[in-house]
Amino acid sequence: MRDSKIILATAYAVNPYKGSEDGMGWNLICQIARFRPVIAVTRQNNRRHIEQFMQEHPNPLYANMVFEYFDLPYWMRFWKKGGRGAMLYFWMWQRALPGFIRQRKLVFDIAHNLNFHNDWTPSYLWKLKKPFVWGPIGHHPQIPAAFLKPYKKRYRFYETLTWHVKNAFWKFSPALRNTISHAAHVLCMNRAVANVIDLSKKQVSIMPSVATEDHNNHRSQPRQKFTVLSAGRLVPLKGFDLTILSFARFLATLHPVEQERCELIIVGSGPEESYYRHLVQQQGVEAHVRFFAWMERSLLLQQYADAAAFLFPSHEGAGMVVAEALSFGVPVVCLDNSGPGEFIDASCGIAVPATSVNETINGLAAALGGLHGDERKRRALSHGARARFESHFQWNRRGDQLDHLYQNLSV
Repeated sequence: MRDSKIILATAYAVNPYKGSEDGMGWNLICQIARFRPVIAVTRQNNRRHIEQFMQEHPNPLYANMVFEYFDLPYWMRFWKKGGRGAMLYFWMWQRALPGFIRQRKLVFDIAHNLNFHNDWTPSYLWKLKKPFVWGPIGHHPQIPAAFLKPYKKRYRFYETLTWHVKNAFWKFSPALRNTISHAAHVLCMNRAVANVIDLSKKQVSIMPSVATEDHNNHRSQPRQKFTVLSAGRLVPLKGFDLTILSFARFLATLHPVEQERCELIIVGSGPEESYYRHLVQQQGVEAHVRFFAWMERSLLLQQYADAAAFLFPSHEGAGMVVAEALSFGVPVVCLDNSGPGEFIDASCGIAVPATSVNETINGLAAALGGLHGDERKRRALSHGARARFESHFQWNRRGDQLDHLYQNLSV
């Protein structure tokens, strides 16, 4: 018989209409509600989207969901504009949460700090004197300086500054130490987390925050071109310069007739778009590369369906788009890191070591070449990608894992 524990889930970012962190917050709350009641605490600015979506998409799960909305007074947040100051405000918001929860006299059995975090920002839910679950928390490794060299100096300055701030929290933050010591269970997005903060005495599970719905019915055949797809925000973290340079290097190995059947599609927008367009021109591959700043969701799904490979040499410790590519049975080519490199294995993609910049580009180009030149290998990896999605990256898998965790947590 399933227990009736009530979960208090705090999720700074929740928006059913968005992907990434916002979509993850919404989907994980829905997954908790599959099995038991959940009280979800989020920001006031998410209310309109949540209520609109619930009206437009009725679901029996909503009977298990109660939303509470909380923000600090305007005088404490007037300086926050969009993403500017988000991490500082997130910390302030979390610091004030226990007081809000006590004031609202919310009744629950387990407190779960659900999203928008990493391994260096503390939580304060342990102060509520209930079993406390932390995560999934992620670790984003420092981008090697050589990979930032082509970009503006401010990126290198910001990356160095951020790394120093993270190290200060890891070494000196009493709040972070309290978060770790009071957590009944820690969910980690990747294995790198335990290498950075000491979780040796904690109950730990690996649970990537990324997952997606099943869109396999969109798969199209036959494929007319060898289409390489890449998607994400156009910033240095995502490594789109590596995408373009490795595609150009792969293309140069082909006969002109074969080149005509190859294309790279980049979906995304961001501050480095002009640089990436210039890089395409510099490499002389304009005829083979298409940029889309934005497209309807249905059209993006069709791009996945038409792709022969998904190229994503991101330096981050996550990547929702990897799960989407796998759901379509698209082999993934990425860096062998603690993000996408952990999401895939040899059955569904190719992870290339990030050594020197030139060697990394060569490795990515060779991976594309191997997929292009070997239909049997591409087909095998496609089947493996689909299997990997079904076993690891469906949202219901996340719900099953959370259900198992809550059932076995003593209250």
